[in-house]
Amino acid sequence: NADERRSPASITKIMTMALALEMCEDPANTYVTAPSYIWNEFEGISISHCDIQRGETLTMQDLLYGMALQSANEAANIVADYLGNGSISDFVELMNQKAQEIGAVNTHFTNPHGLNDTNHYTTPRDMALIARAAFQNDTVKTVASTRTYTLPPTIKNPSGLTVTMGHKMLNPSDSRYYPGVIGGKTGYTSKAGNTLVTAVEKDGVRLIAVVMKSKSTHYTDTKALLDYGIHPPTMYFPLI
Repeated sequence: NADERRSPASITKIMTMALALEMCEDPANTYVTAPSYIWNEFEGISISHCDIQRGETLTMQDLLYGMALQSANEAANIVADYLGNGSISDFVELMNQKAQEIGAVNTHFTNPHGLNDTNHYTTPRDMALIARAAFQNDTVKTVASTRTYTLPPTIKNPSGLTVTMGHKMLNPSDSRYYPGVIGGKTGYTSKAGNTLVTAVEKDGVRLIAVVMKSKSTHYTDTKALLDYGIHPPTMYFPLI
């Protein structure tokens, strides 16, 4: 079902991160202040976040690591607001334009984080195209393969906050670790199910696996796809 439209959940942030790094030349020295309305959208719902409060200033690099590792939804909004010149929706429109440019024609985003929306959708094939484009950027690869990162002190976390990569196939001490993984992103909502994007390099070949609408089988399904891509079965044809 490579072309079936599905809710992507937080694998949306691959596009957010890739576009942000395309637009921001020096993320480590670009300082971004969270606008006053950044939490309005999330009131009353449970989300992944880094506790970044209104008016706090972090670097673009901090926000990208918060998005990639902690899947922080408010970080995605802060990035989108800054690069959209005060308009999250303008940044999202740029996300849609970029999707069309790379051939992800069955994709439409309505937000930079991936929370459920009827008009926020993509397909496994489109996500593979988006991931392929994203992982051509070395900084995307670095961010999306980092296992831990410490955010600077904030109001809620005066000692800083250490965030840890959620993608289990990147962790050598995890039973789901997969050699050669260069990055990826997890996602989950009740509507989207488990979503997972994984990029692997082996013997000079890069493979991208996308699983959507999984019910907790996303890691085993991804392993099966990658194993098939790396060691495809030999086909035997009878002589006639």
